[in-house]
Amino acid sequence: MKLKLHIAAASIAMALAGTAYAAGAHDHSPKHGGVVVEVKDMDYELVAKATVIQLHLRDHGKAADVSKATAKVTLLTGTEKQEVELKPAGDKLEATGTFKVGPGTKAVAVVTVSGKPSTARFTLK
Repeated sequence: MKLKLHIAAASIAMALAGTAYAAGAHDHSPKHGGVVVEVKDMDYELVAKATVIQLHLRDHGKAADVSKATAKVTLLTGTEKQEVELKPAGDKLEATGTFKVGPGTKAVAVVTVSGKPSTARFTLK
């Protein structure tokens, strides 16, 4: 009987802990096929392809307003460095052109939203 009570108590404690965790957590998974990092409670998702660089910002799972945002991304591939200015394009920041990106490329994005800069660091997969 005591064992059943201990098991029941443990099950209830685990269920309550899981509920509390789920209520306070938000999803950090990529929504656009990129790499996600969190900075100051904001998710930054970098999508880097040979012809387009996109940066998606999410605030607690919802797309952030980037209509007046600016961003500069520095791409580091081996010994090569490329700086890219991103501009608002709908619900994301974007630049088109020719970019040397691939697995292992490092990217540093300096993003300014409402006059407040943030820095996000990525390593492409």
